[in-house]
Amino acid sequence: MDRLPLFPLPTVLLPGAPMPLHIFEPRYRQMVARCVEGDSRFGLVYHDPDRDGPFHADEARVGTVARILKYQPLPDGRSLIFCVGEERFTIREEIEDGAPYYEAVVTPYQDAGDAGPDLAERRRGSIGLFHRVLREAVEAEEPPPEIDESSEVAFRIAQTIRVDPAWQQSLLETRSESERLDLIDILLRTVLAAHARGEWHPDGDGDEDLSAM
Repeated sequence: MDRLPLFPLPTVLLPGAPMPLHIFEPRYRQMVARCVEGDSRFGLVYHDPDRDGPFHADEARVGTVARILKYQPLPDGRSLIFCVGEERFTIREEIEDGAPYYEAVVTPYQDAGDAGPDLAERRRGSIGLFHRVLREAVEAEEPPPEIDESSEVAFRIAQTIRVDPAWQQSLLETRSESERLDLIDILLRTVLAAHARGEWHPDGDGDEDLSAM
């Protein structure tokens, strides 16, 4: 078990993904300052206040450990930080000790197993499908990103596309890479089918916006 400060945001941090953040709210200024003085880690938890109302550090919520790699304090007390997602966690118990920000006892959230020796082939298939989307639907001019098929692939692909955060959260909570690759493949095939029908086009800014899929 571990104790983590929590930062609820209407975005999902995937393992291995980078995330820049602008810290301006006073309680999170304090949280980040203490993180920088300590081990530079906090827990990012997906929460959309417009849809879900006030945040509660409920048991079994799943988030991602964020490690601060760069910290730039600003003259007025705000700061800019650059984080990377590390391991997933699940909340076991909220801590109420008077801190102005949320804290909780958390435990690692690990995969429950995978579908045997064909995982490497599944990864290669998803990478190929992703590169096909870049060529045919996105019409990307840059070479496709290199993805190491010897390690987790689904999170790597998911962090390069813009899609509804609720979908990303469901991916984060999936406890099998084979199942995550299934979700990725369904999304990518949907894009290809929509593009073939003339119903989907890249948004023009160089990103793959799949939020409508």
